[in-house]
Amino acid sequence: MVDFAIRGDVAPGFDAVAEVFERNFTEDIEVGASFCAVVDGVTVVDLWGGYRNQDCTVPWESDTLVNVYSTTKGIAASVVATLVEQGLLDYEEPVANHWPEFRAGEDGLTVGQFLSHQSGVCGLRETVTIEDLYSWDDMTRRIAAETPHWEPGTAAGYHAILWGFLAGELALRVSGKTLGMLLLERVAGPLDADFYIGLPEAEHGRVADLIGPNRARVLPDSAAAQPVKVPPLFPFALQNPTIRPYRDACSSAWRVAEIAAANGHGNARGIARIYAALAQGGSSKDVQVMRPETIARMTRQQWGMVDDLVLGRPMRRGCGVNLNTAEQYGPNPLAFGHSGAGGSIGFADPHRRLGVGYAMNQMQPGIEADTRGSRLVRAIIDCVG
Repeated sequence: MVDFAIRGDVAPGFDAVAEVFERNFTEDIEVGASFCAVVDGVTVVDLWGGYRNQDCTVPWESDTLVNVYSTTKGIAASVVATLVEQGLLDYEEPVANHWPEFRAGEDGLTVGQFLSHQSGVCGLRETVTIEDLYSWDDMTRRIAAETPHWEPGTAAGYHAILWGFLAGELALRVSGKTLGMLLLERVAGPLDADFYIGLPEAEHGRVADLIGPNRARVLPDSAAAQPVKVPPLFPFALQNPTIRPYRDACSSAWRVAEIAAANGHGNARGIARIYAALAQGGSSKDVQVMRPETIARMTRQQWGMVDDLVLGRPMRRGCGVNLNTAEQYGPNPLAFGHSGAGGSIGFADPHRRLGVGYAMNQMQPGIEADTRGSRLVRAIIDCVG
């Protein structure tokens, strides 16, 4: 029997979180993971455990990194917000002011709409390969020329992969720097947060392997995930190309690329430190990464409870961050963040001054409401009160 050793620290009053974290290994399919929570600037939970690989032979360490898929989007959105604060961008201005070649922006699509998945360019009709994603200029040219799948600004549909090129190109045009560079300079670096968009090769040795849902640990009493009927636009957004967790997302080429929609690498501690600052009005101790009014603008609702054309379910959205929907980030409707395929989570709860991060390598099958991450969210909320 495999021993899934748990390490780290838990403050008094937060033992229930550690118990849930351990049960995710002993009673569920967790292989390797980290979970961190920061309340009012104090780290109250910092746990990690399990293994970096499917064979359970390489231990998950304190500084282990992992690809967190779309949890990247919320952190990238905070970087874009610093450009808004600097006056280089405005959420209310037309995208065409900065990217006139972007066809979907011809009729006045705003930056806020653009960042909240309303452009209509949720995916390309032309076949895209994994290798295509590594050619920035070619991808942005193809995206700019694409005919929208719906009238821009009239609906929202999840831009699963292309959002990274949209936000990244906008940042590049107004600042001359990539989102990965800006992240390190403006957010992750000042907060000492271990998170990257475009992972330096020197850091690859501490990255955990992703394990796809089709290769999940199987528990004796577990039931197979039921097939989910997907909307017609789903294949454009999430299957063109299909990104295989181990063969593609664990490659060196994927890790060094800057795809701010899906290939951020970090750990729970790094994610939590960023969201903890956002939960405290943009500051952590003596470091300020943005002003409270900037966060308010980033989290102003751009899209409400209307079904997403790609996902087939509603999702409240701000400017690149998800606004709390169906209490996925606890009961506070003002909580915000982003989750990633397979189960990773990052969010801020300003009411509780709480920042949370969860990162793992065993991807969760399906979209069930009761997942390893959701149990941890409920546990930390219960403990904070």
